[in-house]
Amino acid sequence: MRMKLIYKTNMMNNFNFKKQALVILSAFVLVLGACKKDKLPPIDPQPSATTGVYVLCETGYGKIGTITYYEVNTGAAIQDYYKKQNGIDLGVNTSDLKQYGSKMYAVVTGTDKASKDSYIDVMSIATGKSLKRIPFSDATSGFLPRYIAFYKNKAYVSGYDGYVTRIDTAGLTVESRLQVGGALEQLTIVNGKLYVTNSAHFMYATSNNSSVSVVDLNNFNKLKDIPVGFNPTKISATGSGELFVVTRGNYGNISPSLDKLSSVSDTKTGTEALDVEYLNITGNKGFVIGPYGNEFLKNINVSSGVLGTDFVTDATPVILPYAVTVNPLSNDIFVSDANGYALVGKTFCFGADGKKKFEFATGGSPQSAVFKYSYK
Repeated sequence: MRMKLIYKTNMMNNFNFKKQALVILSAFVLVLGACKKDKLPPIDPQPSATTGVYVLCETGYGKIGTITYYEVNTGAAIQDYYKKQNGIDLGVNTSDLKQYGSKMYAVVTGTDKASKDSYIDVMSIATGKSLKRIPFSDATSGFLPRYIAFYKNKAYVSGYDGYVTRIDTAGLTVESRLQVGGALEQLTIVNGKLYVTNSAHFMYATSNNSSVSVVDLNNFNKLKDIPVGFNPTKISATGSGELFVVTRGNYGNISPSLDKLSSVSDTKTGTEALDVEYLNITGNKGFVIGPYGNEFLKNINVSSGVLGTDFVTDATPVILPYAVTVNPLSNDIFVSDANGYALVGKTFCFGADGKKKFEFATGGSPQSAVFKYSYK
């Protein structure tokens, strides 16, 4: 009888132990599942509509640049918005405005090397308020930054001092500087390589004035110079990785051209005897603006580089087209009109069909645009 009782007791203890173990194991599985859920990457909010447009306004050489902010819902255009939001001027000789993530970056070239008033002003797209001014000078000279492009959380800035400067977009600090050529102008990035034009700027002239420099962004080393026409100033890449380069010549016996480059072989593959001042290729859309005195705005074939028809199809008068920015959300095309270099310019919003949707007043010599979105 005693042995049966002991056996029964042991059986009950084993059953209770197994029951407790099962409860503990179930709890562990639940906790583990919760941990796994906690570690799932957050889903980035997706833009749903354009609520505002920032337009960089050069105003004129040697003058203080401004930013116009256009509120889409109300149709209100606020002039000199940067100063209203920050209480200070944007800076002298503003040359580029681009967005990356939740921030926008204004390139302020400054007066000259001696003045050391060059910097990149980083702003919140949500508020237009400055987050940081990154100095572009050392103890002896200003770097005279010109254009900016982005790749893998880094910003790359060209300068008249011949250097490309790399900025960490998280810490907003200069990481490194690489000397690549002469008076650098516009740059673009394709397949992990940076392409930047070496211009023949009269104030910062060098012997490297007829090439595009190529930089490997994996190790931030210069690979080569690709010979192009004299005085290249603008460069833009197609969706397939080819590049087009605007060369301005010498306004005399050397003619301007539109050169085509391969990002595979890093060589010039073609040229068109085309006189254009401005070029913008976004995806499969290409736009060019004619030189001073012949300021047409036309489409361009992004495969061949052949000039196409007038972009505007509804007879909207654009007096002096100055820049083109494509809204990546809506694919609307924003055309900036310098209005004969008057104190007040305009920006037009066109559909892909070349018909005007709306327009708003800006500061003088309006240039590139940045877009503010609402999110789902």
